[in-house]
Amino acid sequence: MNEKHTIVAFYKFTPVADVAAAVADVKAKLEALGIYGTILIAPEGINGTMAGTPDAVEGLLAVLKTRFGLCRANDHVKFSYADTKPFKRLKVRPKKEIITFKQEGADPNKLAGQYVEPKDWNALISNPDVLVLDTRNDYETMLGTYQGAVVPPIEVFTEFAKYVRENLDPKKHQKIAMFCTGGIRCEKASAFMLSEGFPEVYHLKGGILKYLEDVPAEESKWQGECYVFDRRVAVGHGLKPAELGMCYSCGYPLRPEDVNHPLFERGVSCHHCHANTNAEQKARFRMRQSQQQGAEV
Repeated sequence: MNEKHTIVAFYKFTPVADVAAAVADVKAKLEALGIYGTILIAPEGINGTMAGTPDAVEGLLAVLKTRFGLCRANDHVKFSYADTKPFKRLKVRPKKEIITFKQEGADPNKLAGQYVEPKDWNALISNPDVLVLDTRNDYETMLGTYQGAVVPPIEVFTEFAKYVRENLDPKKHQKIAMFCTGGIRCEKASAFMLSEGFPEVYHLKGGILKYLEDVPAEESKWQGECYVFDRRVAVGHGLKPAELGMCYSCGYPLRPEDVNHPLFERGVSCHHCHANTNAEQKARFRMRQSQQQGAEV
């Protein structure tokens, strides 16, 4: 009987003085464990999703605790399981940021908003004095969000800062409650908001995924599905996979009517991205799709 693969997703904002040294040290130790997946290391902290045998994952967590102080009880550590190997190889990469934002004031190691537990989130966002702000990208928010949330029209997270500066006012918007998929983006966004002078900034601990896991559907203020960055595409309450597909060219989630759209071609384009690639690129995508189908036969 094959043993299931244990998957662990984690992040921690913590100062890393020498990123190059940390990358070399961590890579050597993880290679010895036989772990696989990706970990990003930046001056502001670590972010990764990795997998292996239960013993290998325990070894990984021990390495991360010793080197970065990552604690499964207090930090952002989530487990899941798979019957097949989810990642091909080990990647330990140095980065400028563990989540790209490009704003110097957005440093959760210096400023941080207030965590809100999922069980307390409904009460907070029901307060009429609180502005509820979605920090995710448009292809994520199109699937679902919280009742009454403001959804900025952004394609990438780096556009969030411009939206805030052009549309929100610290004097008018005294209380801000933010959320994202797993917590990392809104944690960084909360530091940015505080640096911009917003006096009270809150963010959902563990993100939407933790909320959908902990809060019963009958008590939920979430509407729709939550986009996730894996083969499930999106999940609903109880983290049950939604019946959605995904365009493998642009990453947009696809409902049945999107798959039936005249501009949809599996592995090549959907109606969101058809105009963004030329004939030569589409030909390459078709070749790739043909090779993948051949490999699956």
